[in-house]
Amino acid sequence: MADVVEGGARRRGRNETEEERADRMWQELIQEVRVAQMGVQILFGFLLTVVFTEKYDDLTDTDQTIYLVTVVLGACATGALIGPVSLHRLVSGRRIKAQAVRLASRLTLLGLVLLLATTTASLLLILRVATHDGFVPYLVAGVVCWYLLCWFVLPLWARYRHTSK
Repeated sequence: MADVVEGGARRRGRNETEEERADRMWQELIQEVRVAQMGVQILFGFLLTVVFTEKYDDLTDTDQTIYLVTVVLGACATGALIGPVSLHRLVSGRRIKAQAVRLASRLTLLGLVLLLATTTASLLLILRVATHDGFVPYLVAGVVCWYLLCWFVLPLWARYRHTSK
């Protein structure tokens, strides 16, 4: 649907102004972030406790390195996924919601990529500790492919397939 000018304000496909669109997009983004935040916070909280268990001392140097990388990735994912909340709080009322939505969206996407890396490293560590079989890297690669399909490939395909050019 083409843009329509109504009372001096440009209306978009949903018959909303730029401000209404930014408000709607912000609400949708915050709902999405809540889901991702919950997952990353639970995972990160669990990761923080591992170092205090007796089993940690039994890990090989490689597994301890994987653990440390995983914790750092989890901390970065947590920061990126909580970033939109801080962004909103600090710029609220400054009449830059459209710009804030774009920045928060980028932070959220970065957070999802970091969450993918955190989850991958966590799975690798857990499977390495649980079994020493050579199939672990293949299993982890399969799960990563599944995440990529669900989180990125299908949404991008839908975007390409169902978005007018």
